[in-house]
Amino acid sequence: MDESIWDWMNHGFGSMWVVVGFSMIAFAVVLDRLFASWKFIPRARALGDVVTRCLSRGAVEEARSQCERSKSPIADVFLVGFERSGRAKPEHVATAVNRERLRVNQDLRARLWMLGTVGATAPFVGLFGTVVGIMSAMHGFKGDETVKFSEVSGPISGALIVTAVGILVAVLAVIEFNFFSQRANRIAVEMKLLTDEFLELLLEQPSDAQPSRGKKRDADEADVETPKTTKRKGDDGDREAA
Repeated sequence: MDESIWDWMNHGFGSMWVVVGFSMIAFAVVLDRLFASWKFIPRARALGDVVTRCLSRGAVEEARSQCERSKSPIADVFLVGFERSGRAKPEHVATAVNRERLRVNQDLRARLWMLGTVGATAPFVGLFGTVVGIMSAMHGFKGDETVKFSEVSGPISGALIVTAVGILVAVLAVIEFNFFSQRANRIAVEMKLLTDEFLELLLEQPSDAQPSRGKKRDADEADVETPKTTKRKGDDGDREAA
């Protein structure tokens, strides 16, 4: 049975269009997540090694400049630590860094819900199109009419195509959802390890390597001249007269 692409797409009274739309959404999400997570772990490890070596020898400014030049998302996590270091309590610095780490990890899971929705919905949309197509095919025959199998097989097989495509799209979407979810979990664990090591080295830096409020306060106090003792002219004269 020769059918054009438009006839094939019109199976199930428009349900095929919905299923194909789901497949295009899933494909766009896959490309977006591949681009977001491409070489994430190797870049994060490379930056973590450089920052670790710099902090180990006390080169805080060099480590910060490396993060500013890096395109890895974990650089934003490290920069939050450099920004807060010396200006807040150590526990507050750790909290800010971990909060930024969670934000980066949350960005990696963005739009994954679309894959889950496609995987759960596409089979039912295809089934709906098949049911409607079969009902339409059966409605065209009279109750006392003798129907040949060849007359029924065409419309029914055309209606079943929608369910088959819906199941295929759903299976691929579920596989992609599980793949990127597992990848996001792996990246989250790697970021946690790198962040913990970064915080250990950053918070162990000597106080003179970190700008702090206490230093400024001490410098201001040192600039204030101590009042000089002045003697009155009358003191010596009175003492001599005595």
